[in-house]
Amino acid sequence: MIFKTKYIYLLALGLILAACSDDDTNSNPAVPPITAGSADFSTFVSVGNSLTAGFTDNALFIASQQNSLPNILANQFALVGGGNFTQPLMNDNIGGLLFGGNPNPSFGPRLIFDGEGPITLPGATPTTEVFAPSNGPYNNMGIPGAKSYHLLFDGYGNPANLGVSANPYFVRMASAPNATVVGDAMSMNPTFFSLWPGENDVLGYALSGGDGSNPITPLAGPPGVGFEETYGAIVATMTSTGAKGVVSNIPYVTSIPHFTTVPYNPLDPSEDDFGDQIPTLNLIYGALNQIFIAYGETDRVIVFTEDDPWSEEDFSALVIKDKTLADFSGIIEGILANSPEFAALIGQFGLPPQAAPIVAERLGELYGQARQATEDDLFVLPSSNVIGTVNTANMNYLMSFGLSQQLAAQFSVEGITYPMDDRWVLLPSEQMEIKNATDQFNAVIETTAMQAGLALVDSNML
Repeated sequence: MIFKTKYIYLLALGLILAACSDDDTNSNPAVPPITAGSADFSTFVSVGNSLTAGFTDNALFIASQQNSLPNILANQFALVGGGNFTQPLMNDNIGGLLFGGNPNPSFGPRLIFDGEGPITLPGATPTTEVFAPSNGPYNNMGIPGAKSYHLLFDGYGNPANLGVSANPYFVRMASAPNATVVGDAMSMNPTFFSLWPGENDVLGYALSGGDGSNPITPLAGPPGVGFEETYGAIVATMTSTGAKGVVSNIPYVTSIPHFTTVPYNPLDPSEDDFGDQIPTLNLIYGALNQIFIAYGETDRVIVFTEDDPWSEEDFSALVIKDKTLADFSGIIEGILANSPEFAALIGQFGLPPQAAPIVAERLGELYGQARQATEDDLFVLPSSNVIGTVNTANMNYLMSFGLSQQLAAQFSVEGITYPMDDRWVLLPSEQMEIKNATDQFNAVIETTAMQAGLALVDSNML
């Protein structure tokens, strides 16, 4: 998707150059002359987020910056009068940042593919210091992680705000602690600009599985936050000195591999560690399934296939928590606590009948909004490192009620006996929220670009 967008962007800029041309003469029809036409590329400035900065492999590093989209464009603009294009280059091709000489796991080295999956570059330590001045501003004002309203925030590059409201990438490149991204861009006196913010306004919500910790930017919100007002203010500022420019809209972020790589049904019954447990798992879930069926909630029934699969399509789906479901915690607890059959069932695990109410309450908490995933659910890439592991927090919680560590661990296996939390999966309803917001933001971008006389690149082309 990113590569597709890159070439769409380059094609669009090529068309702009051709459209701006005042010279229709051509001495050699096979080789059209290169011309800037009416555009002035002498000072090209690019404003945006990760895609503008050249962020790739989960990091920013010299090679990625040299291959950033704006730098590629600047090299082409140099053929028609474009000037020097500066970037806040990192110190290495390792990526990652140091905070006062100390590595930060949230800003670690780049990832590589080891044949099985992404891993951190082995033996690598970042060398780029956040607090070392880098003599901004720059022509490339792409800030990884920036949302639209961050570009106008005058504390976004203040080191005193780190961990609260500042971005370390902008801290190391801001011209002053109270500088804004757009302000620094304008200090370059641009004659032409590219503008591509907005992706992070929905991407943060998607990356967090829609759990609410990183909400979608409101279309119309508080002053300085709402997307419509913010985007209009950015464009008004960038065009205030007469500069021409090109803007890009926002792609549907859920189509990128981060959300399409982990399957909803990775549980292989032919794997001994899982397959041997299936009869017991189906016995336990059978008690819950009777309740779901009795209440007409057949979509909540959880069953793991015991047959050897013909293909991966026959693998079992993960168990997840779906916050959109009615909470059956109380119903499950009430029915199981008073069921002689349930008391007999927990006896198979060495628990006395008098433990039935406590176990019923815990099962109600665990499975009150549980179901198996479907192909309509999207799992974030980091979930691949969680599936099948023991959720230690839940294990310790169950142990506090007298369950043995072994039994508590058995009821705490992510995606199997412990429904995966919202942060690991994008539910269909959350995907629709992202799509609706993207469509609304793109409508604002298109309208604003048209009113300002700017070229528009459709990065959301399918």
